[in-house]
Amino acid sequence: MSEGRLRDVFGLGNGDRHCWDRRGVGRYLASLVGAHRASVSHLAAERQSPGVCGVAVGYPLDTVKVRIQTEAKYTSIWHCIRDTYCQERVWGFYRGLSLPVCTVSLVSSVSFGTYHHCLAHICRFRYGSTDAKPTKADITLSGGASGLVRVFLTSPTEVAKVRLQTQAQAQTQQRRPSASWTSVAPALCAAPNACLEPRPKYRGPLHCLVTVAREEGLRGLYKGSSALLLREGHSFATYFLSYAVLCEWLTPAGHSHPDVLGVLVAGGCAGVLAWAVATPMDVIKSRLQADGQGQQRYRGLLHCVVTSVREEGPRVLFKGLTLNCCRAFPVNMVVFVAYEAVLRLTQRLFP
Repeated sequence: MSEGRLRDVFGLGNGDRHCWDRRGVGRYLASLVGAHRASVSHLAAERQSPGVCGVAVGYPLDTVKVRIQTEAKYTSIWHCIRDTYCQERVWGFYRGLSLPVCTVSLVSSVSFGTYHHCLAHICRFRYGSTDAKPTKADITLSGGASGLVRVFLTSPTEVAKVRLQTQAQAQTQQRRPSASWTSVAPALCAAPNACLEPRPKYRGPLHCLVTVAREEGLRGLYKGSSALLLREGHSFATYFLSYAVLCEWLTPAGHSHPDVLGVLVAGGCAGVLAWAVATPMDVIKSRLQADGQGQQRYRGLLHCVVTSVREEGPRVLFKGLTLNCCRAFPVNMVVFVAYEAVLRLTQRLFP
């Protein structure tokens, strides 16, 4: 494929050579073409690539965020990072990673697919053509529908992810010894470390799902889904709307699409804005889902909100906001650059 052909695919004009040379878009798109030809379905590749990239970039920060939201003992982000590393080393930041990696392709495909199908149906119903330019209300409605559909797929995986991410913290609380016990520990046990470290309750994602279903029923797999529903609905509406608006602002005159830098900025900012409105319900969701590891504290969504605010103040609803925003910017830069690149490839190669 020639350089001119790749310029057309990615929407770069002849005047954009500086962007082409500096950012190596040609090499990037050429690699995507090779991967695309080897894929079974070009539509699957279009919608799966962004999600895989996002998980790879942001999971360690997600682990720190969940622990800060569910554990009052952490006084800062650095305190949580240092404590996690000292107790569990690098592996502690990747607890429960395998399940999101295995399911992200499906979730990403459903999310982006629902958004585009809803937008197409709305445009066809309101304007008589799927090629008509949607209004901001159309984009908001389609984005909200995308978020709502995600809940049914992600709730069980979110429960398993949160339980695995917080499992070490729960074990530390349960095994904290008293002074009298430690005074006789050397006499009772030749290897006190083995006595102090019980086997983890969950041995992996699948074992966690099976254990939760057996102990708490199917309702346990959808614990916190009410908070997740509130989080995903308005956050994805904000996500797609802000991305569309920012892309429109950042598109150079005479072009139909923004350049690579514009996509990076629009995607990163869209992610930050989405997480800014999602963080309060994200805190409640994490607390509800982690609540099943020991004695349950919360009776439901409203009780969790009231109890958390009463005990820790209104600021508790914004725990992890800084981490969410720091994680969201690079993750969604990668997500939307990958998405736009593969989308335009498929549109050109498979019209």
